[in-house]
Amino acid sequence: MIKELFGLEGRSALVVGASKGLGKAMALALAGAGADVAVASRSQKLIEEVRDEILASGRKAVAVKADISREKDIIGMAGQVIDSFGKIDILVNNAGIYLPATALDMTAEDWDKTLNINLKGIFLTCKAVGRHMVDQKNGKIINIASVLGKRAAQTSSAYSASKAAIIQFTRSLALELAPHNIRVNAIAPGWFETEMVKNELGDPNTRKYFLSKTPLKKFGVPEELGGAIIFLASKASDFMTGETITIDGGFSIW
Repeated sequence: MIKELFGLEGRSALVVGASKGLGKAMALALAGAGADVAVASRSQKLIEEVRDEILASGRKAVAVKADISREKDIIGMAGQVIDSFGKIDILVNNAGIYLPATALDMTAEDWDKTLNINLKGIFLTCKAVGRHMVDQKNGKIINIASVLGKRAAQTSSAYSASKAAIIQFTRSLALELAPHNIRVNAIAPGWFETEMVKNELGDPNTRKYFLSKTPLKKFGVPEELGGAIIFLASKASDFMTGETITIDGGFSIW
């Protein structure tokens, strides 16, 4: 019964932003649950390494180089994965950037870059893959938001705005796609030990401050998202859509 609920055998997944950190961990978790996995990123070398790791585990895998700020790349990415696997059952939108700056100091260029990758890229990917899922009358879309889409923090106005928008976009898209048997949910991670925030967490004072605000008194490691991503990708979450799961060690409840 448990294997039937959480197993992903016979499913194919596309994880965007899978070259390292949270994306890589989620791609490996999906493969570990039985899915064939396509990994996409702007870094060809890194995603090929992730692909090879998945292949070594006995699952099918493909690496696709794509810049999700460009619609042409996204359409090509979706087509390449469908050509390779014949379908896309699971889409994980993880690609994102964090350019710390106060609102008054941030340049318009950095604001646009953050929103183009973190929000517009997810919209365009959902659009390209969502059309395929509508045709096959089935699918799971999982968008990666952030606890900073729910809470404010200094120097994160653009990032927080993009992640808050992802949470609401997830709800709206879930409503639109429900008639097509497609579930759309999100995960909002808190502070995880990843390269994206290594400068912030590398500062002793900043590290101490965020630990003091986290009830579990630790930062997350990427593998700790594995359970949630398998749950949202599997039959276990079939009666769930439009929701955001927060995984932050209690950071948002204080």
